[in-house]
Formats: sequence, structure tokens, C-alpha cells
Amino acid sequence: MTLTRHWIVGPGALGRLIALRLAGTAEVTLIARRTLPAEQTLITPEHAALVRRVDVAHIEALPSPPPDVMHLTTKAHGAEAAHAALAGHLPEGVPLVLWQNGFACQPRLSERHAGPALCASTTEGAHVQDDARVTHAGHGHTFLGSLDGRHGELAARLAETLASAGLPAEAVDDIRLRLWRKLAVNAAINPLVARFGIRNGELRDAAFRTRVEALLAELAPILAAEGIAPPDGEGIAGWRRLVWQVIEATAANRASMLQDVQAGRLTEHEAILAPLLSAAEQHGLAAPDLADHLTALRARADALAQPGGGC
Repeated sequence: MTLTRHWIVGPGALGRLIALRLAGTAEVTLIARRTLPAEQTLITPEHAALVRRVDVAHIEALPSPPPDVMHLTTKAHGAEAAHAALAGHLPEGVPLVLWQNGFACQPRLSERHAGPALCASTTEGAHVQDDARVTHAGHGHTFLGSLDGRHGELAARLAETLASAGLPAEAVDDIRLRLWRKLAVNAAINPLVARFGIRNGELRDAAFRTRVEALLAELAPILAAEGIAPPDGEGIAGWRRLVWQVIEATAANRASMLQDVQAGRLTEHEAILAPLLSAAEQHGLAAPDLADHLTALRARADALAQPGGGC
């Protein structure tokens, strides 16, 4: 199977980053629910402007022929609806790549998709400037693999394709572990920066440092009960080292959840916090701070859903 034709479903920051990087070496179509300019500009981390033309198609008027691989880059809460709208138009066996944060839709879509399903865990950073411009805020790394441990050759080939386009990637056989690790980091950072409207680096201030530590104290036993170890060290010390390293490395960043709040969009609170709280309940562990953040973000989502609430 070739990996020449790529559909990117969900033209937000990450989707357009992947599309514009791949467009130099592959046939790329952005699948959207609204009209976007075909000429797109990517501002690189080195502050260069990379201008490329990509095909743009409406989700209800899909192009032909079908893709060799479909990348689903919508937010987690929109992933299953987007897949349902597209799955019937794909030949059986077309690979699906899930780029969502958290650990909510990935197991369900991996079982539902009629073909290989890979999950991606990435630290690439990007944010949208406007309909024709996206900024690649910082170089990162992407891990690819399937939850059932299959399709290693496909993951390796796709990783090579991404790497050759300027997005370093590698195939792994432990993608569930890597998704949970990213989930833990997101849970310690995103709810705080979203609720208080701060950049990641401000979590180092005394007023917020104690809040991060309180979340780490809840996260560590939940992750231990799930058999998820930090990449360096053991227990809470390992998670503390990882989270603070990420905060330092991304100090100037506006986390994705903060970007969503500032843009009046729904956040990925359910995909990030709900799996952790479900695991806590299953293992009989208390997580009042995580629950408080989820309650607050759910209340915001309910307000957005009201007439005149935006979003």
C-alpha cells in the first residue's frame, strides 16, 4: 500500500500543520465543514513563511479517488461524529490515524473503524492565526502505534513519511502507555491554564505551583493503579519531574485548552479529565481537584450551549 494521498479531517492548527508539511511530498486534501483558502501559509519555528496550496473539500462533497490514509485531527469531542460522516465513503482497509488528546475516543474508534487504526501522541505545537495562516510554534516529536499492538509496519512507514516532511516521528508498540503519559501531563497543566487564563510558564508562580502539586498528588496513584509509569523515575517524583520539565519547555505557550477558551470553543475536558476520574472511581481513589476542574469546565460547556453562549 502506498501512502501518497492523505485526507486531513479537521483543519485546525494541528490539521493544517500536518497538511502543509505533507503537501511538499504528498497529495493532501483538507476536509472541512466550511470554506477555507486553498493557499495556506505556515509560519515555521524559525519564523520563515512556508506557502503551499492544498486541496480543500467539504465533508459532504468528498473528492475522488479515496485516500491512502485518513488523519482525523478534530478535537476529541468531534472525532466520532466526523468519523461517522466519512466512514461510509471509504473503501474497507483505508488506515485511520487518530491525533486526539486524552484517552476517550481512541479505543472506540479503533474498534469501529473498518481498517487499521493508529493513534498518534505528539508534542508538536501549533496555533491558528486566521483561515489562511497557522503558526508552528515549536518542534516536537510524534509516536505512532495501534492500541492492539498490530500494524507495526504501517506505523513505521507513516512515521517515515511524516519525518521526511519535517515532523519527526517513530513507530512504537506501547502507544497506550504514551497516550496515558500525555494525558497525565495535560491534566496537570491544561485545566489550570484554561480556567485562569495564563500561559504555561505562569504555573511556576507560587499561586499556581501549589495547584499543580495538588493535581500531581491525585494523578500519581491513579496512574499507578492503571499500571502507567512515568518515563523517568518512579511514583510522584517521576511525574513531578516530567510535568515541570514540560512546563519549563513550553513556558511561553498557550496550551490548546486555553486557546479553545479564548476562542469561545468547547475544550477537550471530557477526553482529558473524565478517563482519569473514571479510573479513580474504579480503583477507589479520591480526586477532588480533578473533579472540581471537570465540573467547572462542564459548566462552561453548558453555558456555551445556551442561546447566545457562543462557540
